[in-house]
Amino acid sequence: MYAIIGASGNTGKIVAEKLLAHGEKVRAIGRDTGRLEGLRQKGAEAFTANVTDAAALTKAFSGAKAAYLMIPPNNTAPNFRDYQEQVNDAIVAAVRNSRLEYAVVLSSIGADQPEKTGPVVGLYNLEQKLNGIAALKAVYLRAGYFMENILPQIGVIQDFGMTGGPLRGDLKLAMIATCDIGAAAAEVLLKLDFSGKAARELQGQRNLTYQELTTAIGNAIGKPDLKYAQLPPAQLKPAFVQMGMSANMADLILEMAEALNSGHMRALEPRSPANTTPTPIETFITEQIAPRFTATAAGA
Repeated sequence: MYAIIGASGNTGKIVAEKLLAHGEKVRAIGRDTGRLEGLRQKGAEAFTANVTDAAALTKAFSGAKAAYLMIPPNNTAPNFRDYQEQVNDAIVAAVRNSRLEYAVVLSSIGADQPEKTGPVVGLYNLEQKLNGIAALKAVYLRAGYFMENILPQIGVIQDFGMTGGPLRGDLKLAMIATCDIGAAAAEVLLKLDFSGKAARELQGQRNLTYQELTTAIGNAIGKPDLKYAQLPPAQLKPAFVQMGMSANMADLILEMAEALNSGHMRALEPRSPANTTPTPIETFITEQIAPRFTATAAGA
């Protein structure tokens, strides 16, 4: 049996569905029972738990041969780093108490750095804390920049006729679709052919700049002249807060952007078939960006 944290989320849901499709037993962990219903109907055991509750996670991991571990997003947390450490400590206690043997952990490019990477510092800490459990065998999947991070650009295009953000327009990013992260995690979990602890990068289908990304979006939505603008933090922070982020989370995102811009946070592995995933940005735009842009425009 496999235990999956964040089973209703972008990556966890894919992990759970892939394992179920292979006939495996899955314990789908989430804080909202309703959001787990689809997986329950596919044969998963729905397990409601708060990821900061070590006792609940210990129950969730008990009897599992392996688990998918992650820190679920919480963009409204008044102190996101405190939230991350609460989750980290609960996960680590539950792994110890349940004597979990195998784990695949959602981490990030940049998790090799102990500071100045915004929310990725919490993933560095999670890796380090899990490294302290000698009996645990773990793979840390250090994923690239989520393609889903560009979804808010739909509103920016509608309101301002451009894309914009804190990153340099010419910065090459390892962009990845979250469905590919879930598929890669499921593959590792199905094989369980690893020992010790190791980090593996997932770099997406190819590296892209925001300028290239913007051109691809523009071509897909009938705006071939669409341009990208790098915007100053003082302008972006209020916009992030207006979108629903806490002020603390906005500051952390801007810190991460600076780490990417400076090269402090970057991929360490050469690109290879092992860290390249299949979904190109064009497919993501066609399936996720263009339909939402059209729907938003129709409703305007």
